[in-house]
Amino acid sequence: MPEETKRIAVYVDADACPVKDEVYRVAQRYRLHVFVVANAPLAVPREPWIERVVVSEGPDIADDWIAERAGRGDVVVTADIPLAARAVKAGATVLAPNGRLFDMASIGMALATRNLMDDIRSAGGATRGPPAFSPRDRSAFLSAMDLAVVRLRRDGFLAG
Repeated sequence: MPEETKRIAVYVDADACPVKDEVYRVAQRYRLHVFVVANAPLAVPREPWIERVVVSEGPDIADDWIAERAGRGDVVVTADIPLAARAVKAGATVLAPNGRLFDMASIGMALATRNLMDDIRSAGGATRGPPAFSPRDRSAFLSAMDLAVVRLRRDGFLAG
């Protein structure tokens, strides 16, 4: 199948993803195939277009599974910055659960910030975690995912 007619797939880094239901809503609307990737079995709706992928436990195994498959014309949903960087490099559209779009222009700063905070924590410094997930974040994600799919369709990728 030529790249222009590639079907849009959605890859969800699912272990701690708070917007799985929102992913399912948008995917159902556009008839997209969704891969829900986790280190342990998760309950997912019994739909032919939702595929639960359980990978072995270990650091970055789910991330590796997603990064090896996602590319141009796909959507990756993750809060994991290193995975987001890998997916952006592969050409995928990458969304954080709060609706933030990671792209070539933003991923470098996101990685640098993540690494800085990791260094501070490693040196014994106190850092705050991310803000609590809010209804506004959920709404922003829904809008961002819908927009991402519309753009991919406009670029010639297929839904349904």
